[in-house]
Amino acid sequence: MICTTCGTQYPQTPERCNICNDDRQYINVNGQSWISFDELRDRHEMTITQVCDKLYSLQMDPGFALSNRALLVQSASGNILWDCVPLLNDKTIAFINSIGGLKAIAFSHPHYYSTMNEWAAAFNCPIYIHENDKPFIEYFTASIHLWNNENLHLWDGISIIHTGGHFPGSCVLKVPFLSAQGTILCGDSIYISPSKRHTAVMYSYPNQILLSKSEFSDFYKRTAGLSFDTMYGAFKNQDLEGNAMQVFTSSMQRYINTYG
Repeated sequence: MICTTCGTQYPQTPERCNICNDDRQYINVNGQSWISFDELRDRHEMTITQVCDKLYSLQMDPGFALSNRALLVQSASGNILWDCVPLLNDKTIAFINSIGGLKAIAFSHPHYYSTMNEWAAAFNCPIYIHENDKPFIEYFTASIHLWNNENLHLWDGISIIHTGGHFPGSCVLKVPFLSAQGTILCGDSIYISPSKRHTAVMYSYPNQILLSKSEFSDFYKRTAGLSFDTMYGAFKNQDLEGNAMQVFTSSMQRYINTYG
């Protein structure tokens, strides 16, 4: 069953969703509720849009659970899906297969695990999750590969970079060929504000809980060496193109000034 608040799939239905019961998320005000994978496919469609050359957005319509988007990078040596959405239907499978299938699935953090095992089975591909987030995996299968260290180099210059911060294993995906100076797919590891003049990193976004000073310091050290000009976040309209590095740098300086 799938939690209707966060979209996480469980092999057996618990009394409460452990992901939502964590301080970073919340149990719905109307109480815990669930939906089956088949019901989800009956009630929703997938909207697939091209964000830029070799990058596609996959988003459920109507919106469901966290209403995030998954981002599909098309690459010469194999495609990668960054984060998941709960829906996977025939239309989506056919589209992805038409552009080369999936070589791997990777994640920014546990809120977007959703139905990752359904996706991995459909495309016969591995799932890469940082080992620091192993405690948040509610449905462990042989498709899931845990990794450690600070970077996981994939192919065609693509790398998963461990940032920490929002979750212990939070990550971003660095894709060098989507823009002149490189592109970061950040999920919620780095949150792009509606103004597009600021980026945030927090323990909890919906509950507005800040990182501790030491957690921010660790995040800052891990991201200090990044270089990029474009950033795409977890939600529609979180596209920061051309000046992303300047926005990120100035935002981190505001955090430094605040933490002291």
